[in-house]
Amino acid sequence: MVLPIVCYGNNVLRKRCDFVAFDDPKIEGLIKDMWETLGFSNGCGLAAPQINYSVKLFIIDSKDTYQNMDNFNRQKYFDGDEGIKETFINAEIVEYKNDFIVSDDEGCLSIPNLWAPVNRPWKITIQYYDAQFQKQTQTYSGYTARVIQHEYDHTIGILYIDRIDPLRKKILQKKLIRIAKEVNQVKYPMIK
Repeated sequence: MVLPIVCYGNNVLRKRCDFVAFDDPKIEGLIKDMWETLGFSNGCGLAAPQINYSVKLFIIDSKDTYQNMDNFNRQKYFDGDEGIKETFINAEIVEYKNDFIVSDDEGCLSIPNLWAPVNRPWKITIQYYDAQFQKQTQTYSGYTARVIQHEYDHTIGILYIDRIDPLRKKILQKKLIRIAKEVNQVKYPMIK
C-alpha cells in the first residue's frame, strides 16, 4: 500500500526514533509498504519517520539511480559498485571516513521541490539488520553512502537542510515556511 509522506514541519521528522522490536508483527508489512511508497514517489530512499512511524528503519534504492545514469555519471557518483536495494533496521553509522568530503545537491520527499548542496563524507561504515533481521556491517561509498547518510539522519531527527550553509538556509527560509504551511503539489500523497 502506498502511504502518505509526512511534510516538512511535522514534529515526527525531528524526533530521535525508537529501535525496531524484532517481534513487532507490523514490521514486515511496514517494510513492504515503504518499498511500494518509495517506488510510487520515485525516490531513492525513505525513512520510517517520513511515513509517520518513529522507528529506526529506512530503505535505499541506489541501484535504480545507477541504471538510469550514463557512464560518465556512473564513474562520478559510484565507486565501482552498481548501487544497492537494501533495508536498514536499527542502523548505526560506526565510521565516517572524513578524508574525502563531497558537496552535492540533495532533496527530500518530505521537503518537495527544494534542493541544496550538502557536504558529506564519500565513504561510511554502517552496522544494521537487513529485512531478514540478519546483522550486517558494510562499507559504502559515493552516491549510495550519501543516500544512506541522508536517510540515517531522518532516524535521529536531522534533515538535510540542517546540514546546509547557514546563509543558504536563510535564503531558503521563505520556501521552507511555505512548504510547512501547505502541502505542495506532488504526484505522491502527503500529510502535514
